Amino acid sequence: MLPEFLTYLEAERRYSPLTIRNYRRDIERFLAWLGVDEASFDPSQLRTEDIREWILYRTEKSHIGPASMNREVSSLRALWHYLRRQGIVTQDIFRSVRSLRTPRRLPVFVPESRMAYVIADINGRAGSEDFVTVRDALTVAMFYGCGIRLAELIALNRNDFSDDYRQVRIRGKGDKERIVPLVDPLRRILVHYLQLIERQNICNSQEKALILTLKGTRISRSVVRRIVEQALNKEGVQGKKSPHVLRHTFATHLLNHGADMREIQELLGHSSLQATQVYTHNSITRLQEIYVKAHPRERRKEEIETPCDAATVDTQARLPHD
Repeated sequence: MLPEFLTYLEAERRYSPLTIRNYRRDIERFLAWLGVDEASFDPSQLRTEDIREWILYRTEKSHIGPASMNREVSSLRALWHYLRRQGIVTQDIFRSVRSLRTPRRLPVFVPESRMAYVIADINGRAGSEDFVTVRDALTVAMFYGCGIRLAELIALNRNDFSDDYRQVRIRGKGDKERIVPLVDPLRRILVHYLQLIERQNICNSQEKALILTLKGTRISRSVVRRIVEQALNKEGVQGKKSPHVLRHTFATHLLNHGADMREIQELLGHSSLQATQVYTHNSITRLQEIYVKAHPRERRKEEIETPCDAATVDTQARLPHD
């Protein structure tokens, strides 16, 4: 049952290997709690009460948060829908199971003033002849310049770029593809990096990956996280430091400079506009500036108060001093 379900996720839903591993882990953990293995599990005996007891156990005994619990329930729900499609079960025991409330967290991003130092450091390293130095610079530049996800960057191949290296084809969640343009500074780093691979014979095998280790193999997630963390630490970035923070930074800075929400949605590969709209909360300063400039009440206030302020200053100037 479980192998067939995981194959369905890979072949039909086009989920990434990491996502499939998470599904497997969530389901196997639930079966272990039930005290059964895959061979002895009878889904027809499962009831809604079992799911609710599982939620109580995980949240109260294992102390996992609402978001993690919702993800685990989502894995079980997906399995159940698959079993219904296969005719193995008939009832929808998840219909009355509600998601737990999660606190709304705004995306963390790097302010433009601080990001300018990170970009300056990238540009300073981009012309090096040291492969690792240029690779690390390109890694950070790709996150900030394309808004790419960690899994997407690792999966990126060298033949995913257009012939002139001005565009890249990114395969996102659900194997959906999107085209993202490359700005000239990023393009120059990319071209230099690819030239280093050739000149230094970094990749002698058939490996097609873009971001490589010195041995010519596809880089790991942990190494990429470390590259980003070191780059942000070096320039004094405070708070969380991760590839996803740079993705948030990409989107927030685009919005602050007037990019349309639909355009940002397409660049990020979001399936719905709602996921993109969270970045509007990071732009309150810009919205306040627009409000002051455009709102009729604020404009009238400026017209009325400015002469009054000038008159007050003039009156004070003419008052006798002790």
